[in-house]
Amino acid sequence: QVQLVESGGGLVQAGGSLRLSCAASGRTFSNYIVGWFRQTPGKEREFVAAIRWSRSNTVYADSVKGRFTISRDNAKNLVYLQMSSLKPEDTAAYHCAARLDPNGSRLYVVQGSYNYWGQGTQVTVSS
Repeated sequence: QVQLVESGGGLVQAGGSLRLSCAASGRTFSNYIVGWFRQTPGKEREFVAAIRWSRSNTVYADSVKGRFTISRDNAKNLVYLQMSSLKPEDTAAYHCAARLDPNGSRLYVVQGSYNYWGQGTQVTVSS
């Protein structure tokens, strides 16, 4: 069982930056795809970015492309979401998710493709 814990959320002004972290307890991410999703009250979770740990290939939602960067740290077994040029519409609870996928090559952008979820960390961007 993989348990995910997000950290790094907070309040930031528009145009600012934040870095979110996702840590897995009990397992390493080596055979996983790790994604970030975000959710605002009353709306579906929205895909943000994903990374395949073994190959480090990535995919982004159009709304964050060029502003957000997903990356991994092998030594610390962490996945990061570096967010820059933040906008008020980026305000949401950000969740990391993981899917065990040791042999494939594709990335997944649909929340139903992920098996494990963290509790989320709140990001609020003020105008």
